Amino acid sequence: MTQSGAETLGLKALTFLAGSPEALDRFLTLSGTDAESLRQRAGEAECLAAVLEFLLTNEELLTRYCEDEGVNPRAVHLAAARLGR
Repeated sequence: MTQSGAETLGLKALTFLAGSPEALDRFLTLSGTDAESLRQRAGEAECLAAVLEFLLTNEELLTRYCEDEGVNPRAVHLAAARLGR
């Protein structure tokens, strides 16, 4: 998994999350951030890693995301690890 590929996957995951208000609210609550801060940091590797890690903690969301994007859950794990360095 390249840095660029991980960032792309993270941005797609953030877009996916934004399309689910309930999941987005849960992410914001658990991460301790607000929508404005999320918008400002959306391109940062640490922020994208947090989004991917959030998906990895919820099998239902992870499955929906992977089906929507046509990616293997293993790719999400690899991207989160790459961005979390």
